[in-house]
This record gives sequence, C-alpha cells and structure tokens, in this order.
Amino acid sequence: MNGGRGAGSEGKMEADRVGVEKKINKDLLGPVFGFPRNFWKASGVLSLVVFAGILAFVWLLINGLGVAGINRPVMWGFFITNFVFWVGISHAGVMISSILRLSRAEWRLPMTRAAEILTIMALFTAALHPIIHSGRPWRTMYWAFPYDFSRMLWPNIRSPIIWDVTAILTYLTSSAMFVYVALIPDLAIARDRASGFARSMYGRMALGWTGTSRQWKLHGIASVLLAGLILPVFVSVHSVVSWDFASLTSVEGWHSTVFAPYFVAGAIHSGVSAVVVVMALMVWFYGWKDYLRPRHFDAIGKLLIAIAIGWFYFYILEFVFGMYSLEGPELAMREMVTFQPPWSIYQIAFLFTAFLIPVSLLLFRRVRRNVLAMFLIGITVNIGMWFERFLIVIPGLARKQPFTFVWGTYRPTLVEILIVAGSFALVFLGILMFAKFFPLVPLSDVKEGEASRGEIQIGRARFKATLQD
Repeated sequence: MNGGRGAGSEGKMEADRVGVEKKINKDLLGPVFGFPRNFWKASGVLSLVVFAGILAFVWLLINGLGVAGINRPVMWGFFITNFVFWVGISHAGVMISSILRLSRAEWRLPMTRAAEILTIMALFTAALHPIIHSGRPWRTMYWAFPYDFSRMLWPNIRSPIIWDVTAILTYLTSSAMFVYVALIPDLAIARDRASGFARSMYGRMALGWTGTSRQWKLHGIASVLLAGLILPVFVSVHSVVSWDFASLTSVEGWHSTVFAPYFVAGAIHSGVSAVVVVMALMVWFYGWKDYLRPRHFDAIGKLLIAIAIGWFYFYILEFVFGMYSLEGPELAMREMVTFQPPWSIYQIAFLFTAFLIPVSLLLFRRVRRNVLAMFLIGITVNIGMWFERFLIVIPGLARKQPFTFVWGTYRPTLVEILIVAGSFALVFLGILMFAKFFPLVPLSDVKEGEASRGEIQIGRARFKATLQD
C-alpha cells in the first residue's frame, strides 16, 4: 500500500511539473507569438524619438559640428558623456549573468537574458557616439584601419581610440556569443510551437537541439567557460575608456591612476540599476509578476547597496587624490566644481541621486520589495551617474587653455539633446524588438528555478527543495 501511495504521489508530482512547464512556455512565449497590450503604442513612441535623433544627426552631417554646443576649449560634450554612460550600462549583463552565474546565485535566473540584451544594445549605442562626435563618420575608418598602403600610413596604436575600438568590438562579440549559447534551448521550444517560416528560422538557429543529457552537459560547460572568459573583457572595456581621459595629462582632473577601478565600479553601479528599471518594465508591460517576484527585487536591491558603497569609496579616492597633489590648477578645478554654480548644483544633484537617496531607501526591506520604488530608484541612480560622467568630461575641459574671448563654457544645443534622447529610445526599442522574436526571460532557467522551489519527498515527509523568504 505504501508503495502504491508513493507511486501515486510521484505521478502527481510529475503531472504538476508538466503543468508548470506548459504554463511557463505559454506565458513567456506569449509576446513572441502574439502582441502584448500597448505594444504598438510603445514601439511607435520609441520609433518617433529614434527618428527625431536620426533627423538631428542628418542635420549635423549637413551643417557640421557647429550646430552642436561643443567648441574650444570644451571640444567634448554630450556625445562623449553619453558614450561613457552607455559603456557603463553595458556592464549590466556581465555582472548579472557571468559573475552571479559563477557564484551560483539562484535569484538571478529570470533576469539574466534581459541584462545580456541590455548589454548588447548599450554597447551598440555607445559605439555610435564617437562616430557621431567625429562629424564626418566616413573618416572614422582611418582610426582603426590602414588607408594608404603605398605610403605605409597605419593607425596610431598608441591612441586610446584604437584601444576603444578593440575593447568594444571584443566585448560586443563575446556578449553576443554568450546570449546566443544561452538562447539555444529556448529556440528549440519556440521551434516546436511555431509553424511555417518561423519554425524553419527557429529550427536553424536551434542547431538541432533536442534536449539530450549530453547536449545539456555541453551547454552548461560552454556557458560557464564563456562566463569566465568574458570577465577579463568586462574589466578591460571601461578601464580602456577611463584611459581615454587618464592618458591626457594636459586636462585638469583627468590624469588619475584611480580612474580604471573608479570607472568599472561606476559602470557596475549604473548597469545593475538599469537592469532594475528593465525588470520593473517587464513586470508592468508583460505582466510577468509570477516570474519576477518581490524577492528578486529584494536580492538585487541588496546587491545595489554593496555596489554603491564600493563605487562611492572610489569616488572619494578620486577626489582625495586630486586634492592631495596640491597642484594649483587641480585645486582650482575642484573648487570650481564644489563651490561655483552651476557646477556645484550638478555636483550636489549627482551625489544625492547616485548615492545618498538610493542607498538610504534601499536599506528598508519594504522599499526593496516594491516594484515602483525600485523602478524609481533605478531611474534616480542613472540620472546621477549620467551627471557624474558629465562632471568628469566637461569641467576639466572648461578650464583648459582659457582665452579672454571665451565668454562661456558649454551649452548643449537641441541637436545634441535630440541625439541623446534618440539613443535612450534606441536601447529600449532594441529590447522591445528582441522580446518580439525571442523569449526575454530564459525558459530553461525559470524551469530550473521552479524545480528548485518545488517539494521533494523523503519517506513519508515532504519538504521544500530550497528555502524561500
């Protein structure tokens, strides 16, 4: 009798497992085979903003960089600020996927792919800004490729621009590989549910995946190897971007040896905050509250506290190193940023939005488990981190080679504002379009998480497979 009862219990558990998997497939593949509510409105608004940015870029091409606010001595402006910002956002995928995968953090499972797609879209958008900043995009090929073999004219490999091209292309390639390998099992599920051309497309992309134990084993090995191999690239990318500044000794506030770890810490801070924003939008737009639960927001909120404190430590170091030098121009620049409006206003706003307000709120469990509160905190942090990049780029240049005929510093124009707005819309439009063709939440990872949350039977007793809060 006990044997029959145990067999019946096991059959019920198996039926429950199959039912849960069918529900996961239906919910998470819903946006792929249908259209979520407000999909067309969201994509239309984002497309209009992107189109406005394209028109502004075309106007810049026709009229030259004079339509932008950049001028001597401030020859970098919103474009380079946005470049540094988006490179920082791109660190979200590696932090959430690679590091937490290697540390076997179970709570990362539903958000990994969204973080990885955010990485790819942010990197792609970041790479556009130096090209836009050149004013003549067709000349950018001279930065990285030899263009006159007869006279042996080669790119200057000592230039930070070459480092940027190499690091960003390597990071973009490895991130795309990481996403594709993780996507293969889900492509097979989409293949089995699709028909016609979609079935053929998903079938080719799934590479013959059938879900055998050998395939899962190789898939796991490939995922771990890519997660480990991508970590050095992850560190190098924003370090290289920081050296764009640190290698220029003539600009006050830039020549600092702490810039590399400071930039990497800031990148992780802004990237993870951006993932929080995307998670909240996924809950509201797709209704995935059963998969992105309060405990996931709670866990990433705790992670943000640690990251923010580590980043703030490097910020204090960077400020102290500048003051410790006791160089007159350096002290004058720090005094300008700290006490002279509007720079002091930007500085105060940056400190409050990037660190003081978010960390103070994240200390409360009720805040961390509230989707709206976490969304607002993520937005606030990234507003502050954008101001941080602005304060790194502009003030040092504003004091470089001051002339008597320079009546002001840097004033962004409508062209720059539209291009920056278009870059934000492009990133979110890219994520929205990806979610239309591929599952934005990894089905296999969610099923793994659901299995770990289920019950197991030991003798006559049943226990939770994992402890949940």
